[in-house]
Amino acid sequence: MTQNAAVKRGKQAGAFLVIGGIAFLVDALVFNLLAFWVTGRGPLYDLPLVAKIIAIVVASVVTYVGNRYWTFGDRRLQRRMSRYALFAVFNLIAIGLQLGCLAFSRYVLGLEGPLADNISGTFIGQALATAFRFFTYDRFVFPHDPPPQR
Repeated sequence: MTQNAAVKRGKQAGAFLVIGGIAFLVDALVFNLLAFWVTGRGPLYDLPLVAKIIAIVVASVVTYVGNRYWTFGDRRLQRRMSRYALFAVFNLIAIGLQLGCLAFSRYVLGLEGPLADNISGTFIGQALATAFRFFTYDRFVFPHDPPPQR
């Protein structure tokens, strides 16, 4: 990898992390409002996986727009519908990673509440999902397509 390619890759990783940070905040805010509200028991307290799915879907919209137009905005993309399908498939897998962490904490370890749910579902789950998304988005969702030949 050349120095220019390494710098470009570093900038992409930085932009991806900024977008991920914004999405993290959106995910955490929506999840905590749904699961814990202000009183400690939100409307979906007993359904934390449903609350997490809603939070992740909202945050996924943020990540798509941010990554498409900032992180990978310099890439020529063809076959847009297939990109949306790949984005959806990879996000379903990432959702599974986050839900798996939350479900394990809640239903296997018996831990519940704002601290346990946020550590497992929001911090650990989202860290795993973010790493997965970076590699799959870079390679499959937003690859650099060469310019069309005339």
